[in-house]
Amino acid sequence: MLAAWLGAALFFGAVVAPAAFSVLRSFDLPNANEIAGTIVTRSLSVVNISGLIIGLFLLLTYFLQKGSKGKVASILEICSIVLILLSTSVGHWLIAARMRALRAAMILPIDQVRFGDPRRVEFNSLHGYSVNALGLAMIAALVTLVLLTRKQQD
Repeated sequence: MLAAWLGAALFFGAVVAPAAFSVLRSFDLPNANEIAGTIVTRSLSVVNISGLIIGLFLLLTYFLQKGSKGKVASILEICSIVLILLSTSVGHWLIAARMRALRAAMILPIDQVRFGDPRRVEFNSLHGYSVNALGLAMIAALVTLVLLTRKQQD
């Protein structure tokens, strides 16, 4: 389940988001970024919410399972799971929510808002935070997968 989520998140970040912007811009639409952003926002919501659900499931099963695992591995596993939960939650309910509010406050499609507009500057900054939050969740998922695989081999 976690491996599937990691694959989906990687595919989203490496293929879906760049392709949406690239393809729509190739049609020279006046609001290509607005349309692509809407597609990406909707897709990212699915990635973030599913990451949160999987993280909650992993946290629950962590406490229900019995097994011998090292103290460092246990701490690292729980920290990685919590990082997935925090990153996907913050990415969805704080960062993306603020980005949606900024887009609504701009009234015009983002393509028509000047680059120096404070709302667009904040939007672009939040975009960077969004990318970092998803990247952090993906790294935490990879660490969790490695730890879970090692635990099964023991």
